[in-house]
Amino acid sequence: MGNRDEEYDYLFKVVLIGDSGVGKSNLLSRFTRNEFNLESKSTIGVEFATRSIQVDGKTVKAQIWDTAGQERYRAITSAYYRGAVGALLVYDIAKHLTYENVDRWLRELRDHADSNIVIMLVGNKCDLRHLRAVPTDEAKHFAEQNNLSFIETSALDSTNVETAFHNILTEIYRIVSQ
Repeated sequence: MGNRDEEYDYLFKVVLIGDSGVGKSNLLSRFTRNEFNLESKSTIGVEFATRSIQVDGKTVKAQIWDTAGQERYRAITSAYYRGAVGALLVYDIAKHLTYENVDRWLRELRDHADSNIVIMLVGNKCDLRHLRAVPTDEAKHFAEQNNLSFIETSALDSTNVETAFHNILTEIYRIVSQ
């Protein structure tokens, strides 16, 4: 007998990408386990976690993959993106360089992922308002130019984490279920 939480109508692979230290692992743990770790170490290789949500009465199971932002792990690229239907491209609102690198991550996505992948630009660490280095409007404009959805989150205080994942999963569901 299979247990209830193994039953789902859709399984969507979503990848987290962005520079090292922007909070990808904490976004993953906040959404899947409601945990946050201030001492979280750099991810080595790849890890993933799952969580199911309801969309239009259907059970959507998200398999969310997290990878090292460091260059030396980039060899895993094509396997990492294979089968992904969504991507959260994450930068740190308090570190402008992580935002400048969004362009490069976007190119990598476009090179390696399915052309129909749903991409959301995520400005993480919005709790660090006093240290903001990336204006919201600038990122919003970039997202519009590149046909991405956009949201600012804080894995630390939970701001918009649920919303970000629900929005991207709902967007994927709407496309897939047509």
